Amino acid sequence: MADKQLTVTLVRSLAGQLQNIQACARGLGLRRIRQSVTVKDTPENRGMIKTAVHLLKVEGDRAVNRAAGKGV
Repeated sequence: MADKQLTVTLVRSLAGQLQNIQACARGLGLRRIRQSVTVKDTPENRGMIKTAVHLLKVEGDRAVNRAAGKGV
């Protein structure tokens, strides 16, 4: 069985964000606006996504709903 994957795209700038939010985005492999990466759906990655959810667009199985803050 294949591991589940999430596609994460940085849609807003990291400038002016707290250092822990910047670190989470960079930990996911995101450096530039509109850059997309595919990451494994693990609790660790979900936590980093949850920290920076207001800057990200997440696609995949049970992706995070940014407006409602649900799905993590």
